[in-house]
Amino acid sequence: MVKLKIKYPIIVEGKYDKIKIDSIADACVLTTGGFSLFKNNEKLAVIRRLARAGKIIVLCDSDGAGKLIRSHISSAVPKENIIQLYTPQIKGREKRKTQDSKEGYLGVEGVDAGIIRDMLLPYSDESFEFVGADITKLDFYMDGLTGKENSRERRNLVARYLGLPEDMTPNAMLEAIRAAYSMEEYKSAIENTTIC
Repeated sequence: MVKLKIKYPIIVEGKYDKIKIDSIADACVLTTGGFSLFKNNEKLAVIRRLARAGKIIVLCDSDGAGKLIRSHISSAVPKENIIQLYTPQIKGREKRKTQDSKEGYLGVEGVDAGIIRDMLLPYSDESFEFVGADITKLDFYMDGLTGKENSRERRNLVARYLGLPEDMTPNAMLEAIRAAYSMEEYKSAIENTTIC
C-alpha cells in the first residue's frame, strides 16, 4: 500500500501511535508523551510552532486520557489551527498489552490501519513532501550545540533565534528542529548566532 503524503503535522500520544502513523503516512509525526505534555513546555512550544506555521492534526485515543490531552493542546493553540480526528470507540486490547485499557477501547495503535488511513485521506496531498531539517547529534556537536564548553549557552542562543524555549535538553531541541524547521532555517540559526 502506498503511503499517504500528509502536509499537516500529526500529533499523537505515544511512540506506538507514531509507529502506526509512520506505517501509513509520510508526515511530520510528533508524540505528546501522554500526560507528560502537561509538564513539558519544550514539547508544547514545538506544537505551538507547528500550529503557527499552519494547521496541525490531533489524533489521540478516544478515551478520557485522550480527551484531556486534546483539551490541553486546544488551550495552547488557536482552535482554527487544529484538525481534531477521533478514532472510533472499538472494544479491544492492543496486541502488545496484557490488559485492556482503563475504558476497554483500542487506541490509535490498535485501530485497523485501513480506518486510520481513511481518516487521514482527506488531508493527503500527493505533491507534498515533508522536508524537516535532516540533522543528527553529530551535527549538533560540530555546530557547538553539544559536547563543548559553551554548548548550553550556544543552544540557548539558537533556541532564542528559532523561537524555542531556552534550556532545552539537546535531545528535545534536536527533535523540535527536525519536526518544525527546515535545514535552511537551522543553518541560518547557526550562522546568525555567536557567543561573544
